[in-house]
Amino acid sequence: MPLNLLKLAVGCSSIADLEEWIEETRLLFRRLGRPYEQQHTTRMFPRRIGEGPQGGSLYWVIKSQIQCRQKLLAIRPFTDEAGISRCHLVLEPLVHPVRPRPMKPFQGWRYLDEKDAPPDMAELGANADMPDALRRELAGLGLL
Repeated sequence: MPLNLLKLAVGCSSIADLEEWIEETRLLFRRLGRPYEQQHTTRMFPRRIGEGPQGGSLYWVIKSQIQCRQKLLAIRPFTDEAGISRCHLVLEPLVHPVRPRPMKPFQGWRYLDEKDAPPDMAELGANADMPDALRRELAGLGLL
């Protein structure tokens, strides 16, 4: 069973913001002459690591809605300079919009069972390039 994680995209107001952050980081790595790998650093290590990441994703909560996901490629534990155990969530840099679903704020991450994961907009035959504001509004009206 794939390991799906749910995480707040703190400071991010749209899927476009997330994609811009990914692109800025990629360009920074290129300027530094380093190979690019998108990582999200967390303070804790997923206890359910044995369940993934084969086929799993990190689902991003933006503006109190699950709005998109990125494929989870690897989970790498490490200890930082201060001796604190952390991990890198290695992500595919491609963002997949999903059917928006309301989500209350939380700290850290949550696990998301496959049966509860919202489907990709592309799978629904919907236009994946739909503006975030329109997608949120249609979801709020129960039309998505």
